[in-house]
Order: sequence, then C-alpha cells, then structure tokens
Amino acid sequence: MPIDRWYRATDEEGLAHVYSLMQHEGLCLGLSSGINVAGAEKLARDLGPGHRIVTILCDSGRQYLSKIFNPDWLRARNLPTPPWMA
Repeated sequence: MPIDRWYRATDEEGLAHVYSLMQHEGLCLGLSSGINVAGAEKLARDLGPGHRIVTILCDSGRQYLSKIFNPDWLRARNLPTPPWMA
C-alpha cells in the first residue's frame, strides 16, 4: 500500500507530547509514541475539522526512565526539561 503522506517531527516536539501525555493523561510513553502523536497533530492541522485520525502509541516510557525522564540526561543533551520534573 502506498504512503499517502508523512511528517517529520523533532525530538523536542515528541518530548513535548510525551511530557504532556504523562502530566495530563497519566500515560508513561516513549519518544516514538510522542513523535507519532506530533505527526498525528500535524495531519489534523492539515486536514482540518471533521476527520478522525488514529495513531499508535508504540512504546512504553519504562525503558526511558534513565533517559527522557532524567533531568540530568536531558540537560546534558540540551533537551527541554518540563517544570514538573525539575
């Protein structure tokens, strides 16, 4: 099946979604899931109202506890640290 379109998302965009989903929905997800949500959001903006979009939350955040949920690791890579994590 051909791909209709694809979206590129940065680590920062993906992390913003990971942290938002953790804080507001209680979902502990990994960066791949955050990037999928970022892509779905971009698609939603392009399509406009009245469409249903499905994406896959493909990884848990458990394997990232020492990385994307570690403020020191994030700072060392100049990645954003959410205020609630500091």
